[in-house]
Amino acid sequence: MNLKQKLNNKQLLLGTFIKSTHYHNTEVLAHSDLDVLCLDAEHAPFDRGDLDSCIMAARTKNMPTLIRVNNTDHATLLSGLDIGADGLVLPHIKSPEQANAIIKNCFYGNNGRGYAGSSRFAGYTTHALTDNLAANKSSTCIIAQIEDADALDNINAICQISEIDCIFIGRMDLTISLGETNPSASAVIDAVTKIANAAARHNKCCGMFVGNLSELNHWQSLGVSFYLLGSDHSFLLSGAKQLRSQFEETIGITKS
Repeated sequence: MNLKQKLNNKQLLLGTFIKSTHYHNTEVLAHSDLDVLCLDAEHAPFDRGDLDSCIMAARTKNMPTLIRVNNTDHATLLSGLDIGADGLVLPHIKSPEQANAIIKNCFYGNNGRGYAGSSRFAGYTTHALTDNLAANKSSTCIIAQIEDADALDNINAICQISEIDCIFIGRMDLTISLGETNPSASAVIDAVTKIANAAARHNKCCGMFVGNLSELNHWQSLGVSFYLLGSDHSFLLSGAKQLRSQFEETIGITKS
């Protein structure tokens, strides 16, 4: 079962963000038991070569990879899919019209995704045209990130777009968009709940980042099944903090 099928089946999935542009962190985490890695080209300085190397590294262990793109230009979408990403996370989706225009460029067809049989996606000319067309349709994941107050009035229409495999809640940007500074503010919780309920109503996979893991059971009860938690950076920091704590505890250092 590929990632797209797992999302549409609402299988419980856990992934993380990759913020380091060098492929080593991706390669290391490809050995983990995570379900997917998301290369964060929106908030980290990935170029096309970095993304290409990271996807190739993930493929050494058959780890599915997503790219959170830094823009939704046709060339950006085409590049991410041609180099072999399993799917794209599309930031700041606000309306069904905007979403449909972007999604059109992710799939082959009239005025859609540009075709090249020489890409990694196409097996470097070893796959037949018909196979590539079928694979694009059956395996390319489209994840719409909802993170603006403007999107809330349109959320039901967005959830009805069949090509969207997952509605992903960008809670921090949503917090700021709503004029709040606390992601646990009642207005934010109400907005997140509204999005999750809309996804459930339209039988659409819902995903989110959760900073406070004690909330997981609550969001899962509302149908959230796809989680991107932490990042390679946070793993480094938490690992170093844990090591320091264990070191001081072992040798008897007490903080004054």
